[in-house]
Amino acid sequence: MSSTSTETRILEALEEDAQASYAEIAEIAGVSKPTVRKYIRQMENNGVIVGYSAEVDPKKLSGQSIALVGMEVASERYVEVVRALEALDEVERLYSSSGDHTLMAEVRAEDGGALGDVIQESILSIAGVTAAHPSFLQERLK
Repeated sequence: MSSTSTETRILEALEEDAQASYAEIAEIAGVSKPTVRKYIRQMENNGVIVGYSAEVDPKKLSGQSIALVGMEVASERYVEVVRALEALDEVERLYSSSGDHTLMAEVRAEDGGALGDVIQESILSIAGVTAAHPSFLQERLK
C-alpha cells in the first residue's frame, strides 16, 4: 500500500479517468467501493471536486478552436474582471495564476478568427484587462 493518502489516490484515479467506476477507483486506490463512495461524496460536499468533464483533443475538434489566454488585470478591478469573464459563454474555464499572468482562461470559438474576435472585442473590452496573450492549442499530446 502506498504512503500516499487515500484521498490523493482517489483523486489521482478520477483525474486519470473521470468516468471510472467506484470498483475501478477502489482497485487503483487500494480501498473498498464504500470507501471510494464516502471520499468522493465528502470531496464533492467540501468543494474539492467541483465537477467532471471530458478532455478534448483540439486537433480532432471540428468546427471549434481553443486558446489559453493569459491576462494582465489591474488589481483594483480584479473582482469585476473575474465576474465579467465568468459571464462570457466562450470562456470555458478560468483560473487565477501566480505565474506570468494574473488570470488564465480557456476560450473556445468556432474558428481562429472568431477566437480572435472574442479576445479583441469581449475580453480586451473589459475594464481592468490591460493585456491578453493567447496561445492557440494545436494538438493534445498527453
